[in-house]
Amino acid sequence: MASSDEKPLPTPASAAAAGAAAAPPGQPTTVASQVLDMGAAAMQSLRPVKQVKQHVCTFALYAHDPKRQVETHHYVARLNQDVLQCAVYDSDAPDARLIGVEYIVSRKVFESLPAEEQKLWHSHAHEIKSGLWACPRVPGMLEKPELDHLAGTLGKFWCTWQVDRGDRLPLGAPALMVSPQADPAATVRPDLVRRRDDRYGFSTEELRAARADVDAPAEEHPGQADYWLRRRKGFAVDVVPHEMKRHAPFP
Repeated sequence: MASSDEKPLPTPASAAAAGAAAAPPGQPTTVASQVLDMGAAAMQSLRPVKQVKQHVCTFALYAHDPKRQVETHHYVARLNQDVLQCAVYDSDAPDARLIGVEYIVSRKVFESLPAEEQKLWHSHAHEIKSGLWACPRVPGMLEKPELDHLAGTLGKFWCTWQVDRGDRLPLGAPALMVSPQADPAATVRPDLVRRRDDRYGFSTEELRAARADVDAPAEEHPGQADYWLRRRKGFAVDVVPHEMKRHAPFP
């Protein structure tokens, strides 16, 4: 069965051909579908989507293989001051692929979670202080209070589409992702950072220097957060057959 730690069986959707773009298989969108989309957008509220207020560009590591690293684009909606939810894409382009979801909670909420649940969450303090977490085109003075708040938060990020291995569709089991840390095993590759900085016209090193006064917690890894970093054991998801719960007799 599927596992987040194994490549799926080769299929036309599992990897792009050599030199080809890893676009999803399928025909171009028809005019009729475009007209329907325009009409629906004009008549429907789309209220959950319109709650997205921020775009964050950062990096994530696979919990079972931290040397596999991806640039991620989080589109952030705030449920309240203690809980945020992010649709995560592989870019900020119009045809960006939705590759996962991250939930972000305050330390107070995190500390209320059972120890086993905490193991699935990662800290954000280093990611923010180091300049890896960036809000493109948002002035530093404007984002400073938000950075102070986010430096103490924890996140749980499930990746559903492993685009870094060339998958043209979301294949296999979801993978748990973790955040960059001040540890050789969790350092983001310089080429990924440089490519991101060149695209947006800023310097991660300059962001790091400017964030020296960000109010990060003294204990950056509370409870069981960043479990893989402490124990050098990651998490993989295996999909296995399971007996269905029978609430009524099957016909």
